Amino acid sequence: MKALVTGAGGFLGSFLCDRLARDGHEVTQIRSRSVDLRQPDALEPFSDQPFDLIFHLAAWTQAGDFCLHHPGEQWINNQRLNTTVLSWWRERQPQAFLVTIGTSCAYDPLMPLKEENYFAGTPIDSLFTYAMTKRMVYAGQLAMSRQYGMKSLCVVPSTLYGPGYHTDGRQMHFIFDLIRKILRGKLRGEPVALWGNGYQRRELVFAADFVDILMQLVNNRADGLVNIGTGLDHSIREFAGMICDRVGYDPEAIQYDESKYVGAKSKTLVPDNLKILLPDARFTLLRDGLDQTITWFEEKGAALL
Repeated sequence: MKALVTGAGGFLGSFLCDRLARDGHEVTQIRSRSVDLRQPDALEPFSDQPFDLIFHLAAWTQAGDFCLHHPGEQWINNQRLNTTVLSWWRERQPQAFLVTIGTSCAYDPLMPLKEENYFAGTPIDSLFTYAMTKRMVYAGQLAMSRQYGMKSLCVVPSTLYGPGYHTDGRQMHFIFDLIRKILRGKLRGEPVALWGNGYQRRELVFAADFVDILMQLVNNRADGLVNIGTGLDHSIREFAGMICDRVGYDPEAIQYDESKYVGAKSKTLVPDNLKILLPDARFTLLRDGLDQTITWFEEKGAALL
């Protein structure tokens, strides 16, 4: 089959494109440095070939406190690129099965993070704009289904981790930042200061597991909204302890800076739909996944540290 992937140059995009190629699919990769999806006609050059699958991974955002400082830009840029993809899908590729990536921050943190609550309540204030653009792209998919009968799937991942994270200087998601800081503490003797009090809780999914589950859902043509998570979380202090144990660093030497931004206090998905659709979905053990990720950091050396 022919597949088009936006955001192909990102962390998830690289895993997905590799998997699609291994499965024998013909993959067209859309990267921001060569295709500006904010332009309405950005995908027109790709209209002459029919695609079976469209994976829309591209988003204008970064980890850390990026969303605090760019809410207006996030709204405009993400609405533009999402509209470009949905319009092109409707007008040029209606036969394609569309897959988009949602976000756990679209959920109201005061409610269970269940699929039925994706549009309910209010997202956390610091991530509100980005969260609402993600809600809107799924609303667009539902609208296309209701009016035109088009088929699509939206998957909501927990924080993804694994080898191969970006090295372009952008802020890192929390688990990569923890690994980098603790390794710098171990190898360079630098003080390790983590954001918050360390009791905020997070859930991780190994990127290769996510892609494997995603492809099973796609192959089965699952539709609607599906959370992809383990349903298990840990505190930042627990994650730090696992990393310290792996690299040989004293966790008591870690400082916690409560003046820094921490986002939601807890983000753990309730994967009800996944349990129904794929009751045997498997996930890499957390310590094994962390070991592979830390090994990748160690092999990269100065490029990451």
